[in-house]
Amino acid sequence: MYEIIYTVEAKEDLKSFRKFKQQFLADEIESRLRFEPTVPTRNRKKLRPNDLAEWELRLDRFRVFYDVQEVVKIVKVVAIGQKQGDKVIVHGEEYDL
Repeated sequence: MYEIIYTVEAKEDLKSFRKFKQQFLADEIESRLRFEPTVPTRNRKKLRPNDLAEWELRLDRFRVFYDVQEVVKIVKVVAIGQKQGDKVIVHGEEYDL
């Protein structure tokens, strides 16, 4: 079982959404990343090298970006963004992943 931690930026990203979406995202992150966060699935994939994170979790139109520290069993959520068309908006900026 992995411990899930959030960076300051990820917490700010989460707070930027309405309360209902915050709860949805927190619940989904907990259930989908607590066990086997490095196993690719239909909604979870390893990203090409980039400046944001190593992994992406797709939740509806939201994207959760995270890194995994296997040795200490920690999932570090680094950002939560929103897909708009063919763009992903994270921290108010457009990212190319």
